[in-house]
Amino acid sequence: MKGINLIHGESLQALKGYADNHFDVAIVDPPYGLGYRLVKGGAKGGAKCGLGTIRNWADDKYKTWDDGIPQPEYFTELQRVSKNQIIWGGNYFLDNLGRTDGFIVWDKMNGTNSMADCELAWQNIKGTTRMFRWHHFSGERTKKIHPTQKPIQLYKWILENYTNENDLILDTHLGSGSIAIACHYMKRNLIGYEIDKEYYDAACKRFKNQTIQQAIW
Repeated sequence: MKGINLIHGESLQALKGYADNHFDVAIVDPPYGLGYRLVKGGAKGGAKCGLGTIRNWADDKYKTWDDGIPQPEYFTELQRVSKNQIIWGGNYFLDNLGRTDGFIVWDKMNGTNSMADCELAWQNIKGTTRMFRWHHFSGERTKKIHPTQKPIQLYKWILENYTNENDLILDTHLGSGSIAIACHYMKRNLIGYEIDKEYYDAACKRFKNQTIQQAIW
């Protein structure tokens, strides 16, 4: 099916229903298994949230989806159903992914010691490491709807440099839906899964608002 298809559901079981190499590229951002994040107000989650929980910046509720990384079967299925993969947090999953000749580096340009300077994505498309520099909210000063929300511009850059127009993209952890908006602008097809109903509804609303604005202009 062509276009942007956002699905509320668990991705691993869905992956088992796809044929080998069904997707051109999987671009995913699974849980890193860190157990905490910076929380609203700037305190570290280990102290305020309790280890194994995340305080959601978007709605100030507690979530526990980052308790651990996906099971090995997830990575096996992901690599089976997609020709190539770009996996955020890949440095946490090397036991399941193996070596790569090149990471994608997102330089967040934070200018502060309270947050990581960058994030890494494991990829098997180009044998070189490339860097994208973009402040977290530069040009995207909208309310954050997910604690690990990534910029639309980051995904546009990835799509431009690692995919082709009309490719079918897979995202197993949709989160804020930034990749869906980028795929819409860049003329890529997407199937995206999100298991959390609150995040799914918020991502769908955000996607609709963004694409409606584009249509008006």
